[in-house]
Amino acid sequence: MGDGQIQAGGRPIYKLTGHSLVGDKRTTPIRGDLADISLAGKLFAPHYAVPMLRTGVAPVTAIHAEAHATSMPVSALMHGEEFAVLDVAGEWAWGYCLHDNYLGYLRFAELGADFDATHIVSAAATLLLAAPTTKAPVLARYPMGAQLLCGEASECGKYLACENGFIPLVHLSEVGAVEASPTDIAEQLIGTPYSWGGRSGDAIDCSGLVQLVFGLKGVLAPRDADMQQAEFGEDLPEGEALQRGDLVFFPGHVGIMSDGENIIHANGTAMAVSVEPLSEAAARFAEHDEAIVARKRVAL
Repeated sequence: MGDGQIQAGGRPIYKLTGHSLVGDKRTTPIRGDLADISLAGKLFAPHYAVPMLRTGVAPVTAIHAEAHATSMPVSALMHGEEFAVLDVAGEWAWGYCLHDNYLGYLRFAELGADFDATHIVSAAATLLLAAPTTKAPVLARYPMGAQLLCGEASECGKYLACENGFIPLVHLSEVGAVEASPTDIAEQLIGTPYSWGGRSGDAIDCSGLVQLVFGLKGVLAPRDADMQQAEFGEDLPEGEALQRGDLVFFPGHVGIMSDGENIIHANGTAMAVSVEPLSEAAARFAEHDEAIVARKRVAL
């Protein structure tokens, strides 16, 4: 669409008008040259693409802000999670994760055909073995959050056949049937290295921890801490005591309460998932007008 304007020389020129406001750039699938077909008629782009659905086939695939390996990681795609590909250039694909609509670039070779996962890694990590025995060679390592298509149990039910190998059943749960609470799961990850953009049992950031532990319970959280503060859970009334499982938000940061006084969080001070008194964590945000900006509870 456009409206005509007249130049001094008398020739008409045109400019595009209409919708041009973009929402959150982290989750609105549009860039300068291309947009998701779902935005046609809503936001202007020179071209629109129908997303090509693919699934993560590497144990974890880093998602970057730009299409090169040294670009800042912004998130991660777990094995078995779906990714909507909008563009492929060289070895890099641009698109978004289906579970949270988060945009970024990843290596196209680490995507494969879609499959219906039956199990999810609910231990901090597990090993894919060449045979159903403790003495078998290791074929791969899958961190917490990886989703797998598994078949028959073997060796008296101690292993499941998965991904052309075998995984100890004790490390797996059926998708949608994880028994542990989000806080129980977070406690399993204490000591996991902190990594910006991480959201797995191998490496994780603060909001990735929240997204992972609630995601295992089938409760989908947005990707970043500010999104979680705005959209996830219900605000606690002023003066209500914190309890195990509550979320506490700081400026640009989030953690999960292990009890009324201590918080579990992936943080750059410990460079790991750690537990510490809430008062000590809050003290590191003393330069802000408010150290604690929200307290929320998520119904399961």
